[in-house]
Amino acid sequence: MGAETSKDIEEAIRLDGRYPPAAYEFLHHGLAYTTRCVHDVDAGKGPRHVTGRQLCEGLRALAVKRWGPLARTVLGGWNVRTTRDFGEMVYLLVELGLMGKQDSDRIEDFDDVYDFRDAFQTCEIPLDKFDTQH
Repeated sequence: MGAETSKDIEEAIRLDGRYPPAAYEFLHHGLAYTTRCVHDVDAGKGPRHVTGRQLCEGLRALAVKRWGPLARTVLGGWNVRTTRDFGEMVYLLVELGLMGKQDSDRIEDFDDVYDFRDAFQTCEIPLDKFDTQH
């Protein structure tokens, strides 16, 4: 039986203890973002499957968009240090009945999609956006 309320969901996440609720909130936003990118539609308009690899790439893009050069630091603060961590979160939500999966989906689909050091090192602070006169 799946979790039924947001309080039940948060409690299940806290009991699991590996990742904080904020990481799952980011995952939720990242899934919607990835679904829109992959299927070019609003994520709310029916089920749209994305693969583990696609989700990892979408989460990377969203993290860079949100936090730029701090993306790896923010994710690391949530104990998310590899793409497998994204898979661990997804599969907890699947176990709780909050996400679905296809028979062909496996947690191993999230293994080594990219290395966080390589994926987030190209982020640069856009210094031209800052007033250097002060």
